[in-house]
Amino acid sequence: MAQVDPPRRATIHQVAQLAGVSHQTVSRYLRDDGGMKPATRLRIDSAVKALDYRPNLVARSMRTRRTNRLAIVLPSTLYFPHRLVLAASATAHEAGYQLDIVSAEGGAEQRVRRITDLADSGQVDGILSLAPVDVPAGGRIPVLISGTYDEQMHGLGELADGSAVSEIIDHLAGLGHRTFFHLAGPQSFTSARNRKVVYLETIARLGLRSYGVTETDWSAQSAYDVITGLPADCGVTAVVAANDVLAMGAIRGAFSRGWRVPDDLSVFGWDDDEVGRFATPSLSTVVVDREAQGRDAILHLIAAVRGEPAPPPSPGPLNQVVVRESIAPPPPAAR
Repeated sequence: MAQVDPPRRATIHQVAQLAGVSHQTVSRYLRDDGGMKPATRLRIDSAVKALDYRPNLVARSMRTRRTNRLAIVLPSTLYFPHRLVLAASATAHEAGYQLDIVSAEGGAEQRVRRITDLADSGQVDGILSLAPVDVPAGGRIPVLISGTYDEQMHGLGELADGSAVSEIIDHLAGLGHRTFFHLAGPQSFTSARNRKVVYLETIARLGLRSYGVTETDWSAQSAYDVITGLPADCGVTAVVAANDVLAMGAIRGAFSRGWRVPDDLSVFGWDDDEVGRFATPSLSTVVVDREAQGRDAILHLIAAVRGEPAPPPSPGPLNQVVVRESIAPPPPAAR
């Protein structure tokens, strides 16, 4: 059988000829240099798609001493922030980079050593660490520290911001709710601690009644057990849960004891897990834009690699309260 040669890849010169520009202009397009006319960019973009042009990254790296690879360092594989990483990977790819995911297990010293070794290896052009780490400045490539997670992948910074709990309680109080209960999650998490603090502060600020705060693990079973254990005369009409899993457990616990959701009990979660959107009733929650976090972090890293000013962050809040079917005014007798 005769051997069939694979089709030859399109070259940058063919792209330039089809677009009616010089190959230097195509090179500027591939580097995403600013100042190019929109019409020129559109012609090159059409030519790249028509020819299925893919840059030869190996040849480019030999010329520029760049690998066109970036790395995200995770402090642990206990939890994988897939939404953040997927958005970061897509953003890197659009800018002409490949993204490597590196796990740096162990304590802070081991993580510093792993990042330093990677930075000195010449394998990547820039590194993003999702956890705080004290890497010496002045290395050969940019190392950005996002501080999004701690060493156990517990959320920090905006991910741990609990201020949306105030908006939740304000909304429920506006519907007529006066007696609340909080499923607080494990207090080893900064996010859980912050949400508990805001819950207590808001209840006090509005002069409402909190029947209690229970520190649970993150399981639906723990929430189910707490709700089924509440006294029949507790007066609770609204539950604020520290995440969606706890909220779903609370709803099932309410149903098991004959309480209707939302007619007898309103329930609010946090995270916007997909299952909550399709539950009956659909779950009111806090949408966390982890995609924006991933995009912003990688764009900052790419700017540092290219020696450009850091881009502005994505507009809008990271956390957004979304009202769905799991909340309603309380029963008339409780108002």
